[in-house]
Amino acid sequence: MNQLTKRLVHQGLALNQRLSATAANSVDWLFKRDTLIQSGRTWFELVLDGDLMSVRYYDLPEDDEIELTDGSRMRIQRNQHAVPLVLVPPLGVTTETFDLLPHRSLVRYLVARGFKVYLIDWGKPKKEHAHLGLKDYSHDMMGEALERIRRHSGSEDLSLMGWCMGGLLCLLYQGQLRDKHIRNLVTVASPIDIEGGTGLVAGLSGVAQALNGPAALVSNYSSFRLNTLDPARLSLPPWMTTLVFKMTDPVSSVTTYWDLVTGLWDREFVESYSTTSDYLNNMLMYPGGVLKDMTASVVTDNQLAKGRVKFGDQVARLDTIETNLLAFAGATDNLVQPEMAEKIVDIVASKDKEFRVAPGGHMGVIIGSKAQNAVWAESAEWLAQRSGSTQAKAKVKAKTKTKTKTKTKTKAKAKAKAKAKPKAKTKIKTKARAKARRRASTAN
Repeated sequence: MNQLTKRLVHQGLALNQRLSATAANSVDWLFKRDTLIQSGRTWFELVLDGDLMSVRYYDLPEDDEIELTDGSRMRIQRNQHAVPLVLVPPLGVTTETFDLLPHRSLVRYLVARGFKVYLIDWGKPKKEHAHLGLKDYSHDMMGEALERIRRHSGSEDLSLMGWCMGGLLCLLYQGQLRDKHIRNLVTVASPIDIEGGTGLVAGLSGVAQALNGPAALVSNYSSFRLNTLDPARLSLPPWMTTLVFKMTDPVSSVTTYWDLVTGLWDREFVESYSTTSDYLNNMLMYPGGVLKDMTASVVTDNQLAKGRVKFGDQVARLDTIETNLLAFAGATDNLVQPEMAEKIVDIVASKDKEFRVAPGGHMGVIIGSKAQNAVWAESAEWLAQRSGSTQAKAKVKAKTKTKTKTKTKTKAKAKAKAKAKPKAKTKIKTKARAKARRRASTAN
């Protein structure tokens, strides 16, 4: 068989395998799609199970290492950091945000990096939850979650990490309560200066401000007030939340179907595609109460950028926050542009604060293929340097000093005994000799 024939046979076999794999994957995608979805596979313990909100704890796995995005493996660090880390997702999305794929799971990665990882699950709001506003989430529910985490972990000090609205909820919580035990805070793609960019959020802000004048005019001559609107009428249905997130990358939303057709032969790609699609197509209702607060108090007056946010009877003073802060923004984020997120470092009173731009759009910056080596790795390194226990170090030093003193005393006593014993023997021998001499002289 000549080389040309061998090559043709080899290519024919490869094509046959690819066609077989394409057929099998197509059947699974059409009729057994659940078998392709890989999200939410990391084991967790339910620390709090409320009516709507719950809290998860991700313990150390039995495995010795985890798989990373590039196919390499990372050894699990079993000597955990003293300060637990709390992940805070935005509203309108599921918890799969932080546990999307086994090799692309933020919770699994952070656990492997030595953190005690907790996750706040805001639940799946229904019509009866439409009235919930910023105070409910950032003050009441966040406070309840952190209290339970402290009780479970045994640590008063905590670190918070939030993406998008999750980061804002962390800032609003700290701005209201000024919790001295929140040691570190990481925000990812959280909008602060909504007038500072040209993206979707800035556009919506411009529309809101443009309508603010007519709305004020109408309210002067009628009983219409934005605050009197029923929050249920303002709630975004799940399909609209999905549309908003897909608008952050409209080109990929269209071309993704062609990517599926051309990659149906690759099982790993089909699983990744199916998991991501399931995540995007199953967004949650966005509570009308939050949108009402954001529109009436935050967006129209750009209060976040001014460092003082008022909603209802609550005031969040972001300019009083002294917590260590690391803020990220996506380089190609069309929803929250870098200049919108960077403003937070100018507002907070923290001495240790930093802003970084990472690769990716609004979603890619936290769940994309490049996030693991950028936001994840940099956050883990930054937090690790600030998550040690000063009390534990002090105790270790105290124990070391005590042991040293004890050893010194023991050695001193041993030396004293050693010196004392020979003297005693010498005295005994001297007395014995004296008696012997007396007996000898008597005998003579």
